[in-house]
Amino acid sequence: MKFIHKIFNSRPDKGGNFFLEIRHILGFKPKNIELYKKAFTHRSVKITDKEGNLVNYERLEFLGDSMLGSVISEYLFKEVPSGDEGYLTKMRSKVVSREHLNELGRDLNLIKYVNSSIPKENFGDNIHGNVFEALVGAIYLDRGYAYCQKFIDRRVIKPYVDIEQLEGKIISYKSLLIEWCQKEKKSFNFEVYEDNGNEELKHFAVKFKIDDKIITKARATSKKKAEELAAKRAYYALQKKIDTRI
Repeated sequence: MKFIHKIFNSRPDKGGNFFLEIRHILGFKPKNIELYKKAFTHRSVKITDKEGNLVNYERLEFLGDSMLGSVISEYLFKEVPSGDEGYLTKMRSKVVSREHLNELGRDLNLIKYVNSSIPKENFGDNIHGNVFEALVGAIYLDRGYAYCQKFIDRRVIKPYVDIEQLEGKIISYKSLLIEWCQKEKKSFNFEVYEDNGNEELKHFAVKFKIDDKIITKARATSKKKAEELAAKRAYYALQKKIDTRI
């Protein structure tokens, strides 16, 4: 942990005192600040502890993911006593979806604290959610389950979790379209085609077809994002048909 301490204290503090800012984000006083520094250390820094283990946020991210799932599961179990296992699982997935976690990380501007040898503008969207999960993991190790629950309640449940809105929220338009096509026994495919854009950053172009008919097109910086965007556009184009069948 001494390595992390040196890194965080050898560079200009752009956001003020790290301890005070983390305390503000948490809403309570951290005990072991080194855990939180680790939660913001990217693997590109390539530092190790005295046993030779890599020091970065990835293990904390794994732990935080589990803690988020546990706290949200308990909340939904108590809040919706009529919900069966399938309902509760689907609702939990909506709360802890990658899209939502990225939103949480962005809202707290957590990327501001990330220590990395890679320019922050080169990170993908998932860095926001990854660091948020790592922060949750650090809280659990530092202060235990009760404080972890307290943080998630303050930063996730109260400002973002509305049962009625969640019930109508679509996590993946692609999954929804695939389910509908399978129910309706329609053939479908996402076809990647040549992208002629002039941007320096490579883009992927996708056509979404149903029964060999092009329904929508989309382009994005990854194949996955392009397919999801094409599916979203297709959903709104076919919404009346889909909503009466699913």
